[in-house]
Amino acid sequence: MTIKKQQYYLWRAVDSEGNVLEVLLQRHRDMKAAKRFFRKLLKKQGFVPRVIVTDKLKSYEAAKKQVMKNVEHRAHKGLNNRAENSHQPTRVRERRMRRFKSPGQAQRLLSAFGPIRDHFHPKQHQLTATRYRQELRQRSQDWREVACLKPAA
Repeated sequence: MTIKKQQYYLWRAVDSEGNVLEVLLQRHRDMKAAKRFFRKLLKKQGFVPRVIVTDKLKSYEAAKKQVMKNVEHRAHKGLNNRAENSHQPTRVRERRMRRFKSPGQAQRLLSAFGPIRDHFHPKQHQLTATRYRQELRQRSQDWREVACLKPAA
């Protein structure tokens, strides 16, 4: 993504369900940047995954060897489609905002945007219409409780 005529890379971790775990915006796409992203992800998650799936960038393998020695690494075309597809809502948000104005603004928004979007967009294709409506109703009620808003009438 381009912010103020400078190229930035959006690092994103997605679980097997398609939920965004972590987002990090960085200037570089090298081993140092990959190590920083892995450390941030591990710190937030609190556990080491059994398998990671990435694109074919060699920096991932080098960083994984230093940060997560016993984790299986799979890098194959098509395996990381879940992560690639999770970029689509970000692109839509970026377009609506007419681009991000600064890297800090982008990082703050995207860190919060992923989990909130996941909360309000249950996997509709996996649910019946009735179950989907119940799920949305329950999630909206949960959000109102967390945000200390008045209950809907």
